[in-house]
Amino acid sequence: MARRFIPLTEVSEILDISAAQAYALVRSGDLPAIKVGGRGQWRVETTELESYIQRLYAETRDFVTTRGDRPDDD
Repeated sequence: MARRFIPLTEVSEILDISAAQAYALVRSGDLPAIKVGGRGQWRVETTELESYIQRLYAETRDFVTTRGDRPDDD
């Protein structure tokens, strides 16, 4: 049976970002999460993580479509 919730450490591994960046995504509201347990451990529902990833894909498609072949300013 697949797990419903994963800790931020796994989120950071899946997205290949730092733990601090994963925490910032949750604190900003970009990635919905819940706090559980006596110590308030953050957990992200796997479906929410997948929705977040799909949203980023859509934003990237829009960016590529609107920017065309122009060089990236970043």
